[in-house]
Amino acid sequence: MDKPVVSRERTLHIKSKLATFQVEGILFFDMKNIRYLTGFTGSDGILFIGDKNNVLLVDGRYVTQAKKEVTNCDIFHYTDKIEGLVAFISDCGIKTVGFESPAITSDKYFDLRDRLEDVTLVPLSTDINSIRAVKDGEEVEYIRKAADIASQALMFIMGEIKPGVREREIALSLESKMRDLGGEAPSFETIVASGHNSAMPHAKPGFRQIEDGDFVVIDYGVVYKGYRSDETSTIVVGSVTLKQQEIYNIVKDAHDRALDAVKDGVSCREIDRIARDWIEKAGMGQYFSHGTGHGVGLDVHETPTISAKSNDYLETGMVITVEPGIYIPDLWGVRIEDMVIVGNNGFEILSNVPKELMVL
Repeated sequence: MDKPVVSRERTLHIKSKLATFQVEGILFFDMKNIRYLTGFTGSDGILFIGDKNNVLLVDGRYVTQAKKEVTNCDIFHYTDKIEGLVAFISDCGIKTVGFESPAITSDKYFDLRDRLEDVTLVPLSTDINSIRAVKDGEEVEYIRKAADIASQALMFIMGEIKPGVREREIALSLESKMRDLGGEAPSFETIVASGHNSAMPHAKPGFRQIEDGDFVVIDYGVVYKGYRSDETSTIVVGSVTLKQQEIYNIVKDAHDRALDAVKDGVSCREIDRIARDWIEKAGMGQYFSHGTGHGVGLDVHETPTISAKSNDYLETGMVITVEPGIYIPDLWGVRIEDMVIVGNNGFEILSNVPKELMVL
């Protein structure tokens, strides 16, 4: 297996923050962050980044894998995770250590605190959560490939979406095609929601048969080399009513207006406001029940958050979604989502399925 190339700049960026955080090193427990910083794809381990060294701590299951995958990092083999970490920190002789507070349980924290009596543990959350927000060129290419695979797969199985076919049959077919085209796994549990089920933003595909006149919301994505895509298409099967066209156009206009505002330096709250104001102006504000978007990368939901309460700002290189929706209980729903990369003066759409209303 070829060792993945992980930019040394990623760990240097963390080292540059040590003085700001007033710590001598930082412990990472989130496996996605560990992969981002080292290239390690295992499912368990701890990463220490200090001023003088970077060390990945793993048990015997992962020593060989770590040696093959990890760059810019030494390997420390432990038998018991907490005992190994305590021994490592004690041997380092450091007195102040930051740690990813969202990624560790309170039980483990108290265990570490009690065993490291002479070490101050400093919880870090917001600043750590944002380390993957801006993507480098390699990351963008992986996400671009994931988006291309996903879009190709949906267009390929579009002919299967017709009256009498069950939601779960469409979801399984789509996931199978994404794998056939080179995807590693779905980004998340694929959503195929038809008719009144489409009024639930996170409906699970079930045994409901698609009927003539249904809206069908398909929210899907695929993993490629660890990176995820996320896209939603809403289509109509058979006949379409004027009301359906009206609601779809409201969501599409909100989507387009928000998208047009995407560029470096714009507040995420403003992107959300543009989409939300348009839907509220149309008298449908009560039916838009979620944020307008989010970052995408190794996780399908990353920094930044595009919502009315967000304090984030867009930066060049961020990959985000724009996904307004209207969901009318017991009737149907519409969501339109594209994934884009933020640029200095605009954006590039990475998802590839056309977002004009399609009637199958």
